[in-house]
Amino acid sequence: MIETIGAKSIEMSFDLGRFGRFLWKSLLASLRSCINPRTYPLVWDQMHIIGVRSVPVVMITGAFVGMILAVEAYDQLAGMGLEEHLGVLINISVVKELGPVLAAVMLAGRVGGALTAELGTMNVTEQIDAVKSMGTDPIRYLVAPRVLGCVLLTPFLIIYADLMGVVGGAFVSLEEFGINSSGYWSFSASGVEFWDVSIGVIKGFFFGGAIAIISCYKGFTCREGAEGVGRACTEAFVASFISILALNFALAIISKAIYNTLWPIKIML
Repeated sequence: MIETIGAKSIEMSFDLGRFGRFLWKSLLASLRSCINPRTYPLVWDQMHIIGVRSVPVVMITGAFVGMILAVEAYDQLAGMGLEEHLGVLINISVVKELGPVLAAVMLAGRVGGALTAELGTMNVTEQIDAVKSMGTDPIRYLVAPRVLGCVLLTPFLIIYADLMGVVGGAFVSLEEFGINSSGYWSFSASGVEFWDVSIGVIKGFFFGGAIAIISCYKGFTCREGAEGVGRACTEAFVASFISILALNFALAIISKAIYNTLWPIKIML
């Protein structure tokens, strides 16, 4: 048992170190690509694949999140005579937590799986080795455009998800439950601050980077054969999902600390 635990620890340390090197190289290549106009066409293509084609599923996800929150929370607030405050609960929940997290999870499933499968297939068929043999850095040519595409487009997709969540929640609240629209939007405007929206959007940069780097790493290091590619896709989604939750927790703590530091009077009141 001790031998098995030791072997697993060594293997995990090796994988962690290899991922750290891949992360560092990917960040450097992405930064260099930002100032290299020759890589812009590659980035545009990835932005179209990653961002534009993900808009429908992200918008549908956001709309249903808002509608579900309205259905579940209405009875509790109506029992206390606070149904007009339902918009505050829905909108804050959507723009700060549920919208960014669920949009990122959908991207991890759709985009992350596609990136892993694409690069994994290239790795199995030795196309990545062919890129190396031509004197081209595969990380700069294959990884950097995908990382930049995810990092730049994920915040905009989160905005779409937030917008549809607000619209979906308002539709159910106003049309189904008959809440006064003036009070609903008035309380929503006073309860949701620009800080709440900006925190959700900022999370998108971290979520997008995590999804892209983890997916590309799994694709670069997948085992041979169809089974290896399939297992890499599964591992990429699981790792991306866990990283999204961990980053969300860390960013929530950091954002709360910053808010309490900048606006301590509001917290006291």
